[in-house]
Amino acid sequence: MSEVITHSMFERFSSGYYLGELYVEPHDGERAVIQQADHEHVNEQLYAAGTGLERLDAPLVMKVGGGHIPVDGDEAVPSGTLAVPRAIADETLPDTRNVLLADADRAENLLRWEGWEPSVNA
Repeated sequence: MSEVITHSMFERFSSGYYLGELYVEPHDGERAVIQQADHEHVNEQLYAAGTGLERLDAPLVMKVGGGHIPVDGDEAVPSGTLAVPRAIADETLPDTRNVLLADADRAENLLRWEGWEPSVNA
């Protein structure tokens, strides 16, 4: 069974990633964030297993430039925008960028390497 994403921001790129184009800008927060509704929708489409009540707040994992970053949701961020902490933003931002979104398996592995464990309670 092939995995299909219906969210218009991303399309299948490879066996482990989806490709999207987002407006990437620096912000003063400690974590990278996208619009809350977009975050929940992508989480539901890619990371939920479809087995009852599941959390939709697990961090997405995006690859921007050369590194992977966990991405949370934030209602203050406009749709189609990825706000990254100034500490990791480069001098070319803000700008529209191609962004890779890790699929569920790859994201879980990357997050676990960073010490994140999924909650068993939704």
